[in-house]
Amino acid sequence: MNRALAVLAGQVLDPPPVWLMRQAGRYLPEYRALRAEKGSFLALATDSSAACEVTLQPIRRFGFDVAILFSDILIVPWALGQDVAFTAGEGPRLSPPLKDQPLSGLTTNRDRYTPIWNTVREVRAQLDTDKALSGTALFGFAGSPYTVATYMVAGQGSKNQEDARLMAYADRPAFQALIDAIIAETVHYLSGQIDAGADAVMLFDSWSGSLAAREFEHWVIAPTARLVDELRRRHPHTPIIGFPRGAGEKAAAYARETRITALAIDEAMDLRHIVANTPDTLPLQGNLDPMALKAGGAAITTALSAIREVMRGRPHILNLGHGIDRFTPIAHVEQMLTELRQGQPA
Repeated sequence: MNRALAVLAGQVLDPPPVWLMRQAGRYLPEYRALRAEKGSFLALATDSSAACEVTLQPIRRFGFDVAILFSDILIVPWALGQDVAFTAGEGPRLSPPLKDQPLSGLTTNRDRYTPIWNTVREVRAQLDTDKALSGTALFGFAGSPYTVATYMVAGQGSKNQEDARLMAYADRPAFQALIDAIIAETVHYLSGQIDAGADAVMLFDSWSGSLAAREFEHWVIAPTARLVDELRRRHPHTPIIGFPRGAGEKAAAYARETRITALAIDEAMDLRHIVANTPDTLPLQGNLDPMALKAGGAAITTALSAIREVMRGRPHILNLGHGIDRFTPIAHVEQMLTELRQGQPA
C-alpha cells in the first residue's frame, strides 16, 4: 500500500509520507514552460494530456508520495454556468457574479467536468504502468461549498469574503440554495474523479476562517458533513481529507462533525491543541509553514523537528499549511525531503 494511503488507514509511519499543496506549479521551471506554451491556466487545466504532465512533474523530480490532480477549485462554478477566467496578477474572475444575478440565471454544463476526469484517467494509467512512478497515490480534490460560494457571489477572490458573508445574513434562502447546488455538483464531480482512478479526495475550504463561530457551523461544518455523507455512500472505501483553513479551535469540531477521514491543518493552527482535542486515531496532514520552506536552512530544520516531535505516534502526512510559494527555491524542497527522509527504510 502507498505510504500516504497507509496513514489514511490509521498507520503511524516514521518518517511520514509527504506531498505539498500546489506542488505542481509555478515554482517549477518545467511547469512555467508548459504554461507559457498553453497560454492560459484554464487552457492548461482542461488539456488532459498537459494537465497529466503537470500533475506528474513534481513526482518525477522529487518522488513525493502523492500526485495531486492539477486543476482548480473553480471548475464547479464553471460547470454551474459561470464564465471563469484567470487574469495574470489579478486572480480569477467569474461572471456574472451572483451578487448581481440569481443562481437560476445560470445554465449548468456538466460536460465541463469531462477533461478533468480524463486527466485523472491519464495520470492513473501512468502511475500504474511506469515503474519509476509506482507506489505513488493519486489524490483528487474540490473546493468546499462555502469557499466555492465566496467566489461565485463576489465574482473574484477577496480578503474578507464580505459579499458572501453579507448574502448569507441578508438573503439566507438564496445563499442556502447556492450551497445546496454546490454540494450536489461537488459530489458528482468528486465521484467522477474517484471513478476515474483517484485513491483519495481532498476538500479545500480556504476561506472558512472568515466566518463567525455560528456561521462556521452552518456554512462550513453542516454542508461539508452532507457532502461527505453522500460521497461516502457512493464510495465507502475512499478516504476524504478536509482542510478548513483558518478554522483554529473550531477545527476539532469540524473533524468530529463532518466525519472526514483525515484533517489537514494550516500553519497557524496550534498542533498541540489539535492533537489534544482530536482522537489519537484521526490522521492529520500538515502543517509546515510555506515561509519556512521558502526561507530554507535552519528554518526548515527547526520547523520539521517541531512538527515531528508533536506528531510522534500519530498517523501523519507531512504537508505545508497552505500552497507552496511560487518563489520557493527548488533546493529548499530538496533540503526538506533529505532531512525528512534521513533514516527512512529502503
